[in-house]
Amino acid sequence: MTKTCSPLIFFLAASAFLLPRAVSAPQASAAGPIIIRFASLAPAGSGFMKISKAWNRTVKKETNNRVELRFYSGGSQGDERDFVRKMRAGQMDGAGISTTGLGMVARPVLVLTAPGLLTEYEQLTRARTELNDRFTKMFKDAGFVLLNWGEAGKNRLFSANAFVRPDDLKSFRPWAWKDDPVFAEFISVIGANPVRMGLPEVYGGLQTRMVDTVPASALAAVALQWYTRLKYMAKDNFNIMVGGGIVTQEKFDELSENDQKVLLSTSVRASKANDALVRRDDARAYASLVTRGMIEVDTSPHKAEWDAVAKKARENLAGRVYSKSLLDAVEKVVAASPQTQK
Repeated sequence: MTKTCSPLIFFLAASAFLLPRAVSAPQASAAGPIIIRFASLAPAGSGFMKISKAWNRTVKKETNNRVELRFYSGGSQGDERDFVRKMRAGQMDGAGISTTGLGMVARPVLVLTAPGLLTEYEQLTRARTELNDRFTKMFKDAGFVLLNWGEAGKNRLFSANAFVRPDDLKSFRPWAWKDDPVFAEFISVIGANPVRMGLPEVYGGLQTRMVDTVPASALAAVALQWYTRLKYMAKDNFNIMVGGGIVTQEKFDELSENDQKVLLSTSVRASKANDALVRRDDARAYASLVTRGMIEVDTSPHKAEWDAVAKKARENLAGRVYSKSLLDAVEKVVAASPQTQK
């Protein structure tokens, strides 16, 4: 498997936030730095973790070693549900998580992955920017600070079985993250029965054919080795895999005002560097999978059917997962997007 991030590309992408910045602050306390413990499902050698380590070096530099980020990668702290539970129990301080994990803290944020809504990066960026204050308040009310947003590529259907229309999935065994109501609703509207399990269980499920269909980005399918058990891949994506970094308000409040600003500003710079890598590497992973023999599925002849399923799923989730007003706000952003108006 090819590496997702070469040392040269990593340096160029990360340099945007690794450049030293003038910070006027006192030296580190003799008591030692404040340690912020971060959990992640990302593999230790992934581009995400390389950037995270670079982020830590920047935080240490700009706080004069008063703050240090300590990362626990590769799911060593469990699934995202475990991350959230441990943060609430004081056993972890922060996490880099997917929208599923973010939704366990602030459920309405799942609107960002509503099926068929935000399918282009520009649309997602606009939605997160224009509604950022609204989302930030949701996390604050839940006792967390939203540090940044993240991405993990364009989310599309992969399957061991041939498909082209929604009805084809009715006899499949699609995986749905047990804590993700969005894709489960999408599959239920189709008329299939989602198989609920945690992300670490998926590869084993594909091996035993307990599941035969998964939602994933090409980048995730390669990184998690799922592609080795799959044969078909949709050309069109139904949303973008969204994530973000959060830290408990309690831990954030331990930092001085200056160090809080450093943590926030450097996290945004790290996120932008990561998103640039993800967008590039997801496209490369898609091309690589085609080269490896993955069969591209063109669902466009049946676009009306897929759109109808996505619309019904979005409507069913309104009032249950997110408010109708929030869905309307995101739809308004999409309608105003240049890509939508083409």
